[in-house]
Amino acid sequence: RIRVNVNKIKNLSDNYEEKKMKVESQLPSNAADAVMEHLSNSKTRQYDITRKHHQQKLARWKEKRDKIKFPSSSDEIDLSGEQLKRWVVNLSKREMSSAENSILAKGLNFAVTENKHPVKELIVAAEKACSLLNEEEASVLRPKLVSILTSAKPPKSNVSDEQTKALKSLAKDDTIMILPADKGRATVILDEKTYTRLDKDPTAKYKRKLVDILARLKSENKITDAQKRYLYPTSETIPRLYCTPKIHKKDVPLRPIVDYTGSIMYNLSRSLADILAPLVGKTEHHVENSKDLVKSLQSLTVNGDETLVSFDVVSLFTNTPIDRALEIIKDRLLNDNKLRQRTLLTALDIMELLSLVLTTTYFRFDDQLYQQKFGTAMGSPVSPIVANLFMENLEQTAIATADEDIKPMWWKRYVDDVVTKIKCGTVERLNDHLNQVDTTRSIVFTHETMVENKIPFLDTLIEIKDNGSLKTTVYRKSTHTNQYLNFESHHPTVHKLGVVRTLLDRMDTVVTEEFDKETEERTIVDALTTCNYPKWAIQEVKRKKKDTNNKKSRKTAEKDSKGARGMVVLPYVKGLSERMAKVLKDHKICSAFKPYKTLRKILVHPKDKIMQEEVCGSVYSIGCKNCPSIYIGESGRKFGTRLKEHQRNVETHDHKNVRTRATRLSTTQVHQSAITDHMNNLNHVPDWDSAKVVCKESNLLDRQILESITIRRTEDNMNRDEGAYQLSHAYDNLLRPRAAPNHRARPRPPPNNKH
Repeated sequence: RIRVNVNKIKNLSDNYEEKKMKVESQLPSNAADAVMEHLSNSKTRQYDITRKHHQQKLARWKEKRDKIKFPSSSDEIDLSGEQLKRWVVNLSKREMSSAENSILAKGLNFAVTENKHPVKELIVAAEKACSLLNEEEASVLRPKLVSILTSAKPPKSNVSDEQTKALKSLAKDDTIMILPADKGRATVILDEKTYTRLDKDPTAKYKRKLVDILARLKSENKITDAQKRYLYPTSETIPRLYCTPKIHKKDVPLRPIVDYTGSIMYNLSRSLADILAPLVGKTEHHVENSKDLVKSLQSLTVNGDETLVSFDVVSLFTNTPIDRALEIIKDRLLNDNKLRQRTLLTALDIMELLSLVLTTTYFRFDDQLYQQKFGTAMGSPVSPIVANLFMENLEQTAIATADEDIKPMWWKRYVDDVVTKIKCGTVERLNDHLNQVDTTRSIVFTHETMVENKIPFLDTLIEIKDNGSLKTTVYRKSTHTNQYLNFESHHPTVHKLGVVRTLLDRMDTVVTEEFDKETEERTIVDALTTCNYPKWAIQEVKRKKKDTNNKKSRKTAEKDSKGARGMVVLPYVKGLSERMAKVLKDHKICSAFKPYKTLRKILVHPKDKIMQEEVCGSVYSIGCKNCPSIYIGESGRKFGTRLKEHQRNVETHDHKNVRTRATRLSTTQVHQSAITDHMNNLNHVPDWDSAKVVCKESNLLDRQILESITIRRTEDNMNRDEGAYQLSHAYDNLLRPRAAPNHRARPRPPPNNKH
């Protein structure tokens, strides 16, 4: 733009001189001087006007910049009193420094800026975008993305040096465990604990069962090849149990959750959840969310002899009787006339698969294996649906069989939480009745009555007014911290504005009276201000909520997303990711941003660490004892399994007789693995002890791209090719080869002092 303006000024100057000579040649001397003086005055006046306009524009930009500025650390927040106690709960023996407290006070979703770009992850995202296009379009898009990646500079750090050191210190301390609170967003520090040990790994047995069922279903044409590949248990990660502390309850009990990601039943559980989900919510008692609840309360009145009561099921998931739940689901499936539209599987096929998922609830905890004897596991994708369907049947039976004087007049349930209208004085009898409905006696209800005509349900506080009608406000537990995504976090601005929009939308949805809305808005503003949100962010969201044009732009964006060729998730780097997203949009590819490095990712590791040999879905490397060469490979199975295959392959082709170099070179063979070729042709010995996982990735395409990137970055590799994915050489400048890890540092030549 500067170059364009310089050329424009030069052309105008030349034109001015030409016109000046023409005026002087055609007018008398006095008249010509008067004209030129008038033009000079006009030019000066216009210059002053333009200069003033740009000065005002610059002042406005500076003012906006100053508004965006916020404290560079959390020092301005009260970290010595109640605010710290609400945000950081230290239940360990470790004494926390002020820097450690200040970094944890930012929240576990706080993203830390990196001093280097996540090049590998950005290239993976770029290549996934290119895979959505034909080769000609991809060849146009790729150089644009490479240019952005090459020219981008890392953003400035959003934490202080002291906080960076504190973060490293906390991450290295293996005597503590840092976890998010079960509710309220607080960060909790606990001491490590030990548990009773058992030994048994049923993974292989369960895998054989699933493989046999899938083979039969495929032979009966009930699942496609693609479905079989998705459901096939390539990854064999053992489910891992972890806990979140319930700081809102006495003695801080732990809520157990099992992480099924990557386990042999995980994809099957997700698929069954999709099939069964439409069965949920078919009763009048189902509540979808707070908005649905508030809507149902609008027409409800509570008379003087009536009251509202809430019931809660104790540990619903782990107390759901599986056999009874399976009977209920089977009956629902047999009567579902739309099942054929969702799947080719019969009701009996689904029940066989569901029974397998629900009876293989084993997990690892504290490096030992355990089997869950009863109920569904928290963490399995299908568990909430199974528990919901069981509860629908139980509540219908409970209401139908209740005596008339204790029968609920209005009943709404969200999973294991119930709110109901009953006659005053009948709550104990109704509670006893509910606990008798389940014949296994595993389902236990507890209740809570109204206090000052108020009762909480979900995130809504219901209050009975003098005339019997109801009003609602936002409910916050006593342990609620009012901690939201910190504005200093390395998240895209749209995510931060999304926090504001979510809170304001909840206010508009849940709060029914104007006075209460004003109070709620002040609460929101105070909480966001504490989290470093500037005033302009809140005002911007409020303006857009009122702006009808913004609603139109949302509809346009939704329409564009429907016509898009696909979606790509970009690791967020301020400035760089926005530029990449803009280029992708030009090629009709939608993009979403994901924070790359959060405190949760750095500090929160509640699950048992997976041994390297058991890692499923990885890019790995294997070295050589005789030379610096390294083999790079990838596998979706366990790393240990793939490593043994390499070892067997090398041993099978290992020549017993020592051959001469000439003979070896003349009899070069191509074997199953490049490692075997290298060892066989050069008589070298593989360094199995140096074999390691370079990075983890469960998605096949992403893993193959990462393999190609790693090969390209490894200077001495023994691979025959550049990997299964043909990575473009447009990235070569970004992927300069790195020296192999077992290279010895070459001594530098002595300095040359001769001139």
